[in-house]
Amino acid sequence: MNASSPHAWHASADESSWARGAADRLRDALATTLARAPRALILFSGGSTPAPVHRTLAAAELDWSRVVVSLVDERDVEPDADGSNARLAVETLLVGHAAAAEFWPLRPPHTALAAAVDAANARWHAAGGALELAAVVLGMGEDAHTASLFPGSRGLAAALASPEPYAAIDASGCPGAGHWPRRISLTPAGWAGAATRLLLLRGDAKRSVFERAMNADALHAPVRAALDVGTTALHVHWCAA
Repeated sequence: MNASSPHAWHASADESSWARGAADRLRDALATTLARAPRALILFSGGSTPAPVHRTLAAAELDWSRVVVSLVDERDVEPDADGSNARLAVETLLVGHAAAAEFWPLRPPHTALAAAVDAANARWHAAGGALELAAVVLGMGEDAHTASLFPGSRGLAAALASPEPYAAIDASGCPGAGHWPRRISLTPAGWAGAATRLLLLRGDAKRSVFERAMNADALHAPVRAALDVGTTALHVHWCAA
């Protein structure tokens, strides 16, 4: 990797060490934030990739009662439906010690997507200085999307430029969106101020996508925005398996 790039690369030989390394970094981020702030916010991505990290972090001994867990993105589905990132968080993260955390879903039951976006932004602003953003955990697809910012999606340019933390995305026609094209997504403005930012990657194919994205623009490779926007280095945790 290019040493001048605004990220730190952490390679692991196997899933166990990869999950432990990422979870330890997130535990430290939460502990550091809780030492100086009354409450800490941490945002997680969906998909199958982060589940081992979730389970490992859930076992960490922290004052989880002062932690708020929310999401980087969500599909326009009910919270208990297949494909719901909220369901993934409840099943893989909000267990063990982490069950004491408060959870903020992005798409409440029976809520229109536009209303969910408005509510998420209003809640973010209302929290103000009482809630510090300790960490954001991003993923990446093989189309170089991150969060639900898909190349070619409707609303992408507006989301990349938005001053609000969340935006609506219509990824109809984007293969990476699968069966759920309508999304709510964190924007670069949302992750910009996080004390710690992680990108979780697995496999040689995604490593190659990430390397290509470093020479692309965010409209064609939205993960590029994770490199460009933020007050701290992006920590990329990768394992081959």
